[in-house]
Amino acid sequence: MASNDKDNAPVKIMKKVRKTGIDYKFNEYENLIMLKDYVDSTYDQHYSQTKYQSTDFILDCGHGEGFCLGNVLKYVQRYGRKEGKNREDLLKVLHYALIALHVHDTEQEDAQTR
Repeated sequence: MASNDKDNAPVKIMKKVRKTGIDYKFNEYENLIMLKDYVDSTYDQHYSQTKYQSTDFILDCGHGEGFCLGNVLKYVQRYGRKEGKNREDLLKVLHYALIALHVHDTEQEDAQTR
């Protein structure tokens, strides 16, 4: 997949999902778009200005699953306690869960190629 195609893949997927005509009851479509926007914004933040983020190093050391699930728990427990019922904490939960899915898929692929 070309770089531009890869960059646009989530948008293409979301457009395809929208075309299904599903009447989402819980605002899932809009929240998925919002989650994508949030994840995109994390790549512009100060700690991601180099080629590698700290998460890359943690994953490379083999600690990805625990790191991601630990952060999911951290932000779930923090929600409603620090800065009130903060929407950003919920977005962080979902973002770390997405990274955990990546770790899971990568580990499964690696196990199958052995």
